[in-house]
Amino acid sequence: MKLLFKIVVVLVLVINLNEINCSRILGIFPFNAKSHMQMFEQLMKGLARRGHQVDVVSSFPLKKPYENYTDIFLPTALPKMVNNMSYNTLQDILNNDMIAFLATQAGNLICEKGLQDPQIQSIIKKPPNNPPYDLVIVEIFAAHCFAAIGHHLNVQVVGISSSALYPWGNDIIGNPENLGFVPNNFLSFRNNMNFLQRFYNVIHTFYYKYNFNYLTTSQSGLIKKYIDNKIPGIRELENNMAIVLTNTHPSLNGARPQVPAVIEVGGLHVQEDYEEGEISPEDLEWMNDSNDGFIYFTFGSMITIESFPKNDLDVFYKSLGKISPVRILMKVPEPKLLPPGLPKNIRTFSWIPQIKVLKHKNIRAFITHGGLMGSQEAITYAVPVIGIPLFADQFININTLVDKNVAIKIDKNHITEDKFDNALKEILYNPIYRNSMKELSDNFLDRPLNAMDTACFWIEYVIRRGNKVMRSASLDLFWWQIALLDVYVVILLLAMSAVYIIREFIRYTLNLIYKKKHKKSQLNNKKIN
Repeated sequence: MKLLFKIVVVLVLVINLNEINCSRILGIFPFNAKSHMQMFEQLMKGLARRGHQVDVVSSFPLKKPYENYTDIFLPTALPKMVNNMSYNTLQDILNNDMIAFLATQAGNLICEKGLQDPQIQSIIKKPPNNPPYDLVIVEIFAAHCFAAIGHHLNVQVVGISSSALYPWGNDIIGNPENLGFVPNNFLSFRNNMNFLQRFYNVIHTFYYKYNFNYLTTSQSGLIKKYIDNKIPGIRELENNMAIVLTNTHPSLNGARPQVPAVIEVGGLHVQEDYEEGEISPEDLEWMNDSNDGFIYFTFGSMITIESFPKNDLDVFYKSLGKISPVRILMKVPEPKLLPPGLPKNIRTFSWIPQIKVLKHKNIRAFITHGGLMGSQEAITYAVPVIGIPLFADQFININTLVDKNVAIKIDKNHITEDKFDNALKEILYNPIYRNSMKELSDNFLDRPLNAMDTACFWIEYVIRRGNKVMRSASLDLFWWQIALLDVYVVILLLAMSAVYIIREFIRYTLNLIYKKKHKKSQLNNKKIN
């Protein structure tokens, strides 16, 4: 009986401890990019599995119910970017001012539409109290105004970035940016930059940062209009974030200076339930029957390959047709729009669970645009890559993989049959790529805690400890104080003063010596006379 009593007591204590540790967390992710949401959804599911009650504001509600996970659907402020971006649209975006688009459309517009949405207003004016929110998680991208909701609810705010921090992201958390060897992720430079690249990196970074901060200043007015006139401005709210989770890891992004409040959780989205649904029996049979292996070919969740120029599609047809009996599984949302003559070794699909494909025993290579999510999935399952980067951070992502001997890069503006043939030959038959990818995969996965457990630990830490422990003192300094310009100026003035004093002392001494010699000379002349 005593043993039974002890067991009951322990069980009661464990149950009560779990109840005490469980929190209610609000995630606000209004930017309607599926690739971004993949990471955020997995984080919120991970928190839900640990017993936390999570409410998730997004335009991507779950297709199936998930325990402790509640969707709050937010209509999209921008057109939904899923399987609908053509090659020409991509070119238009690249030819326009990217920073203006991000700041005004992905930032200010989403803030205005989102903050006035009835469901957001309900959270602001009538927040739940049974239980109340303990934490708010927001995306660090362009619409940082939603951090104001955490301030309004008097709870901590955690930021999360689906990529490495963009140029304006480091200042949010007081993270040092050494532009001498850390290129910003809008550029395609490697870490070992030459002088001109370092010079351009500095100019480009400060230009983008200044423009973004200038253009998004209006978010302060939106916060005061839709939440509370007494709330601080957008820059102060950014600096009050407790931590920022970033989709990075040293094995991929390199060693760089970072404050403790930057938590690297690269690959967090690679979970078994990453995507709902299974591979269709027909597709699975096709993959299982690919005895010579197959290549997985996709340009991600937005770009439609069928909209590419016919010359590029002709190159794909000719080069991919040559490698038969190796097969190709190609994502084509609208196969009817493809030109005729699709090689017989190519099978098209409109959607498929990507992780399940990359895990398949017969896969031999991955042809990709270089999105960070897909790149990390390829690394996780050690699949070598042919990269055709299209925009944003895809160029630096692919260049990073090339530097590690796990990928071959093809310029989207110079896709030729010879280049594609050579890339396919190398990736399929040169073992260095698969061997190097296996090594990179091992390094990427070798951690004290996996990405999900790391993210959940630090989020729970913030709930317990607040935002003071991890906060960098640099957030209270001006940029010129952080750069020690005032110290260097004082040192320079002291050095100049010392030089001046020494010079004057030498001059005075020499004059004194001269006068003594002159006086002595005069005395000698008088004696002679």
